[in-house]
Amino acid sequence: MASFVNAMLCALLAAAFLTVFGYGIARHVLPRPLAAGAAPLIGWAVFSAATLPILTIVGFNAPTVGVIGLVSLVAGIGLLALRRDTRDDAAAPPMPLWSHGAAALLALGPAAALLPKYTAAGVRLADPIFDHAKISAIDAMVRQGLPPINPVFGAFGEAGRLGYYYLWHFSAAEVALPLSASGWESAIGLAWFTGFASLTLTMGLSVWLSKKPNAAIVVVLVAAAASLRLTLSWIFGSYELTPFMQEPNGLAGWLFQAAWVPQHLMAGSCVVAAILLLIQSAQRQNPAVLVTLGLVVAAGFESSAYVGGVTFIIVAVVCAPILLASVAPKQRPRFVAALGLAAVLAVALAAPMIRDQIANVAARGTTHPIMVRPFAVLGETIQGPIRRVLDLPAFWLLLLPIEFPAIFPAGVVAFAVILRRAAPGADKTAVAALAAATLASLCVSWLLVSTVGDNSDLTLRAVLPAVLILIAGVAAALMTASPLRAAIAVALGGLVLSLPDTARMLASNIQGTARPGEALFAQAPELWAEVRRYAPPSARVANNPLYLQDMTPWPVNISWALLANRSSCFAGREMSLTFAPLSPERRDAIQAQFVRVFAGEAAPGDVSAMARDYGCDVVVVVPQDGAWSKDPFAASALYRLAESRDGRWRIYVRARAG
Repeated sequence: MASFVNAMLCALLAAAFLTVFGYGIARHVLPRPLAAGAAPLIGWAVFSAATLPILTIVGFNAPTVGVIGLVSLVAGIGLLALRRDTRDDAAAPPMPLWSHGAAALLALGPAAALLPKYTAAGVRLADPIFDHAKISAIDAMVRQGLPPINPVFGAFGEAGRLGYYYLWHFSAAEVALPLSASGWESAIGLAWFTGFASLTLTMGLSVWLSKKPNAAIVVVLVAAAASLRLTLSWIFGSYELTPFMQEPNGLAGWLFQAAWVPQHLMAGSCVVAAILLLIQSAQRQNPAVLVTLGLVVAAGFESSAYVGGVTFIIVAVVCAPILLASVAPKQRPRFVAALGLAAVLAVALAAPMIRDQIANVAARGTTHPIMVRPFAVLGETIQGPIRRVLDLPAFWLLLLPIEFPAIFPAGVVAFAVILRRAAPGADKTAVAALAAATLASLCVSWLLVSTVGDNSDLTLRAVLPAVLILIAGVAAALMTASPLRAAIAVALGGLVLSLPDTARMLASNIQGTARPGEALFAQAPELWAEVRRYAPPSARVANNPLYLQDMTPWPVNISWALLANRSSCFAGREMSLTFAPLSPERRDAIQAQFVRVFAGEAAPGDVSAMARDYGCDVVVVVPQDGAWSKDPFAASALYRLAESRDGRWRIYVRARAG
């Protein structure tokens, strides 16, 4: 099981190293309060995006990571010693350092969702662990290096390429290597760091907008706000608010997204940082800003093609006319050329992952990976075509106020007033660009869907840049007097009414969800330790993809993903949706084949297909499988029994010819 101590060591290593390194860079490319807040994010983005190609070439192991980390730390300290440009700091107060402690404390809430919870019945998990089955990719990188192999599927025993944007998981592997931590432990540490970095970035932005240092602490209060659904359920009797509305599907605020999808949150933070760097570029062309911008944009895409790629491009296109208009006419060609160079750098760094994403979409047979489809808000209460028409305003007038009660209505008012009060010139341009980025981010969720997978990650995660900017705007408004009294009242009202859902979410993250498989899951580390005795690091293992399916809200092969530290020849439908470039028809056929084998209903040729077509080197059968009593491997010449522990497991290894 993951150790809390090891997870916190991973978190502290990431925070200490990346904050120092990042501040060395940020203080030369951003104004003072922004530099202090953005330091962890800038450090992560620059280091991760720059080291991925380097470590792919020189080798990904503890010594190379240590050497590059030490060189980067020395460089960061050296940058701290260099004199910085202070022209932007005249009216900008510093961000209070103690506010970082508040960010660190709140970030524990989402990170707690990834920890195992020990009970008298066994080991319990929180619901967000479902989306962290991707931890298997971290272990695979630590175990087998770069470029990352596909840990969930290997046709004909091949390594396969990882069909996912994996920079966040790569950075977790970078943390795991020097500490000899497990992928699960490093994921917990990096989830905490992601929450911390996104909060400090937002704190710096709030101080910059308000010119009030104490706006930073307000960010923590506002970010903790959740949905109104629990409060409304006391009135309407249903948390889902059905049939009047659609069930909640993941379009949610900072607290929810930080626990479920930290990789998308990190990409959303990169989008906000990139907009701030674009604003600085418009005010004064600086080679350091452009290089940093290119690295941040690349890091955003490599963490989430939907948020750091599609959403950022749309946001940048919307902001471009505002920024271009603020540049003196004679300087515009130079400004455009400079941004072109930053774009070339970003594309060059992200090119391998762009190629893999295109190949992944093609292999799945998806004709239109992104489509225009307005967000479905209203439920069955309203019938007929009129419902889809009413969905358009309902997104803005109903869904966003319910899901973001502390930041959406108040944030709209806050930015309108801040924009009107901003001094003409650089300040007004900056606020206008941030407001435009917020609107564009929300419009992507409103109108666009991604068709790869069961859920539209584009729809659900594109709101993240807007969420971060609105949190900063509301925090700035709460520190400002009379003209924003209405926004302050709405924000405080929304925050108070959302607190019951905040408490519910935090309690669920900390306590987990009671499920029947807790006792079996507690024994899983011993099972997978035995499997590793017979499975070399490059081997692929097979187990029932439905084993312990009741430990998560939806079926996923969670014990393998968290504890096996070995690749699977087919880890199940949910995992292959994310990682494997398979068409829906082939994916469903392989799922059905593996399920019937482990159900004890193997068809002729199924066992030989596992050995020859899918490269299953080791097979695990447990008493919960139908194959325990109708074992197709015992009668097969392709496998031999390596270990049998009565009532616990059987481990088969593939028989070698000759």
